[in-house]
Amino acid sequence: MPKRRDQIRMSETDFWRFVESQKTVQVATLQPDGSPHLMPLWFALDEGTIVLETFTKSQKIKNLERDPRITLLFEDGDEYPKLRGASVSARVELVQDDEERVHALHMRVLLRNTPEIPEEVLEKASRAMAPKKTAILVRPEKIVSWDHSKLDGIY
Repeated sequence: MPKRRDQIRMSETDFWRFVESQKTVQVATLQPDGSPHLMPLWFALDEGTIVLETFTKSQKIKNLERDPRITLLFEDGDEYPKLRGASVSARVELVQDDEERVHALHMRVLLRNTPEIPEEVLEKASRAMAPKKTAILVRPEKIVSWDHSKLDGIY
C-alpha cells in the first residue's frame, strides 16, 4: 500500500493550479535571533516564479537582505477531508534598484488581487509607491504539498 504522504502529494500541475486559486500566502523570513517572522502577503505568478512585494523598510525585507531564505505557506479547507496546502522553501531575489521593474512586478500583484479597481488608478498608485517598494522573486527550491481530497474519505 502506498505511503499516505505519496497519496496526498500534489502533482506539479496541481500545485500551480492550487497556488493560482489562492489570494494570500503566509510568508516566513528569519529574524536576527533565528526566530520566524510570519506575515501574510498578496502575490502574483510569473512563469514558475512567485512574485511578492512590500515596502523596502519592512521587517521582511530587512530579514531577507540579511538572509535570503524564505518559506511560503498556501493552505485552504475547513474540514479534514478537504484540507489542501503547500509549503515552498527558496532563496529569494530582491528587486530594489530598478524602479520600472519594481513597478511592473507591483502591477502584477495589484491587477491580480484588486480587479475591481480600474487599471489606470492602480497604475498611478503603483508609480507613486514603486520608489518605496521591493519586489521579492521566489523560485521554489523545495515544495511539500498535500491534498486530503485524494484520500476519498479514507483515513
